[in-house]
Amino acid sequence: MDVYTPVLILAALAALFAVGSIVTSAFVVGPQRYNRAKLDSYECGIEPTPQAVGGGRFPVKYYIIAMLFIVFDIEIIFLYPWAVQFDALGLFGLVEMVIFIATVFVAYAYVWRRGGLEWD
Repeated sequence: MDVYTPVLILAALAALFAVGSIVTSAFVVGPQRYNRAKLDSYECGIEPTPQAVGGGRFPVKYYIIAMLFIVFDIEIIFLYPWAVQFDALGLFGLVEMVIFIATVFVAYAYVWRRGGLEWD
């Protein structure tokens, strides 16, 4: 049990800090006078546009571009350790990475042909 004592103390301190922060922000910090201007959303000084109940809808194009970013970002994440250990992996590592890059390139060409990279 002596091994877990520091972990339990740290967990207790974290919980105390979380609860203390919430209590402090609710009762101590700043006045509690709300008005319409404070409750309104702020968009860099521009008057917010009216939206439908529930926040409105985002175009599907937004999500497609986000997914494409994630896919190609993950490709870079896999390329970095390969580049660091290039000499140790030898021919096997080279062949595996060529297969991986070819697979990603096929996906890239498909998206390009379908017009997924065009910004409207």
